[in-house]
Amino acid sequence: MIIFPAIDIKDKKCVRLSQGKMDRETVYYDDPADVAVKWAEGGAEVIHLVDLNGAVEGGAINFEVIKRIVSSVDVPVQIGGGIRDEQTAEKYLGLDGVKRIIIGTAAHDNPALVESLTRKHPGRIAVGIDAKDGFVAIKGWVTVTDKKASELAKSLEGQGVACIIYTDISRDGMLMGPNIAATRELAGSINIPVIASGGITTIKDIEAYGSVPLEGIIIGKALYAGRFELADAIKAARGS
Repeated sequence: MIIFPAIDIKDKKCVRLSQGKMDRETVYYDDPADVAVKWAEGGAEVIHLVDLNGAVEGGAINFEVIKRIVSSVDVPVQIGGGIRDEQTAEKYLGLDGVKRIIIGTAAHDNPALVESLTRKHPGRIAVGIDAKDGFVAIKGWVTVTDKKASELAKSLEGQGVACIIYTDISRDGMLMGPNIAATRELAGSINIPVIASGGITTIKDIEAYGSVPLEGIIIGKALYAGRFELADAIKAARGS
């Protein structure tokens, strides 16, 4: 499994939210590029970037910050948040160092966009499925839909999606442990690689995911809170 250290960007700063709530933030770095360099030097294979303003409002709101982050490290990145049209997608995909982009809200609201982008950029389009009580949440987790996460995931099969990034919102940023059962159920029901996100608190949480068929795990709050070092997380993931 690959460990993806996360950098969430809000108002040009690196923050962490609790349960995705924009008014429950902790600022960790005024310059997100500083932590990108830290994760790169710590052994990260891929860095996970999210434009939180973009996720809520749509569009590449923190594009200049993200552009600077990408140019500051030699490690590839994956980017999500606010990518709801081809123009925004192409803007990010045109940056050197971008491994792939993540489509979230648009995968629910505009499935044709995913189909178009996977044709043009095979292997570079991921879909983010954020779930609350099993149902898909969109627009920066502000709106919970009536579509089940498993239903959306299955609808993506055969479309050339590189992977699905599955987040359990109730666990995200809470340091209360991941929802391994829900992740296992989703990963076992589809033929698309899955990356898990939300709730990782200890090295044992990473080891517990060893029995789940995952491409990797995204870790945010636990790294920023100093629960463990990135190098230890990578070591645990490689042993799984």
